[in-house]
Amino acid sequence: MAATPDHSSDQYEDHHLSRQLTLRDLVFSQVLTVVGSSWVGLAAGLGHAQTLVWIFAFAIFYLPMAVVVFVLNRALPLEGGLYVWARKAFGDTIGFLTAWNIWAYGLVVIAFLLSQIPSEFAFMVGPSAAWIPDNHYVVLPALAILLTALALTAFRGLALGKWIHNISGGSMMMAFALLILAPFWAYAHHLPINYTPFELHLPKTDPTSLALIAQTLFAASGLEYIAIMAGEAKAPSRNIGLSIVIASPIIIVMFILGTASVLAFHELTGSTLNYVAPIPQTLRLAFGSNVLGTFAARFVILLLQIRIFGAASYIFTGVTRLPMTAGWDHLIPTWFSRLHPRYKTPTNSVLVSSLLIAGFIVLASAGKHAAETFNTLNNASNELYVIAYLAMFAIPILGAKLFINRVPFWVVLLSALGFLVVLFTFLLNAYPFDGTDAPIPFAIKILGVTALINILGYAFYRLRRPV
Repeated sequence: MAATPDHSSDQYEDHHLSRQLTLRDLVFSQVLTVVGSSWVGLAAGLGHAQTLVWIFAFAIFYLPMAVVVFVLNRALPLEGGLYVWARKAFGDTIGFLTAWNIWAYGLVVIAFLLSQIPSEFAFMVGPSAAWIPDNHYVVLPALAILLTALALTAFRGLALGKWIHNISGGSMMMAFALLILAPFWAYAHHLPINYTPFELHLPKTDPTSLALIAQTLFAASGLEYIAIMAGEAKAPSRNIGLSIVIASPIIIVMFILGTASVLAFHELTGSTLNYVAPIPQTLRLAFGSNVLGTFAARFVILLLQIRIFGAASYIFTGVTRLPMTAGWDHLIPTWFSRLHPRYKTPTNSVLVSSLLIAGFIVLASAGKHAAETFNTLNNASNELYVIAYLAMFAIPILGAKLFINRVPFWVVLLSALGFLVVLFTFLLNAYPFDGTDAPIPFAIKILGVTALINILGYAFYRLRRPV
């Protein structure tokens, strides 16, 4: 398919953003945003069906996502990414709501990621630091410092931020390398481990298994996020697509072999699977409770904390660019689009995003009921991201005006497949996979919050742009 940018979008090029991101930076960013440490624990919950489910997920979700992102980025390699694609295909309202869902998702997820760091730190240090996560006098100032660091990095721009993202992506790859090599350590020490990463067993069909499958299907999402910063990438129409091609085999290996290691040590020891911190748990099981095991687990937790901060920085960069590009299109006040005269970063957008994230962090720590509210927001944030994906997969099917030539039929078919998978994920995301909540009240809360956030977004849009 031959596709060229919509020349009505030349305004995006007039802002002279600093193009900092090379192909190497894009590859590290793809790994950073797609691969999370908890996904291998969730997939291991499927038992020996994990390999087949991962293959299934890569075939029916990851492949359509990769193809659609490749095609859409070639058509419009512009700052704003999915927001710009949706707006050009479906108009201002759908474009705005797509950006709104990604933006709201990002703000909540950043607050959640930063809130994890005190617990991860205490887990790394050991029992002597168990008091830290519950001490607001320590946690809140520490999180304020981290959030300030994110904001200052965002003010400085990707000349600095890309190095944080690269180091964080490399840290994640190193943590997974230790995880993947752990079974071979076990073999060398004659442990009776059953390491079988390529078994093909059908998963169970009970509600919990279906919910885990839905989580696994959407686990490999995120390839499109780097396109939000296309205006800050060198040769974005070429390099973003090439980064997908290079990063995809790395991502597939990390997910499948990493899950196999978690499952193998879980079965070897008969321990309860830790969905929150499966990698440190697995390495403690692999290397024992001796000095080596403790060091390995603590080292990996350190790597994962570096990854958490880097992922927060990466998502933060995206959520500050969305108001900037929407301001360029006059969908929100152009105040959000004002750029730093030297660094060409959206300073006002950075400030507003920082304040909102700070509010979410305070909400997460301000008593039991406030924490429950934040947890509901965090669970609903996945649904917000899924809504943005529904818009993305609909573009090749319904947004023909975005393209110069007709979209190949096989791309339309893959897009339709991706749309159906994401719709399935949207429905099952409202089910509590860990069984700790009553399914119906949980679903009502998640879907209700998701609807409310979109209603607020639409109301704000109409107030700004009356019919």
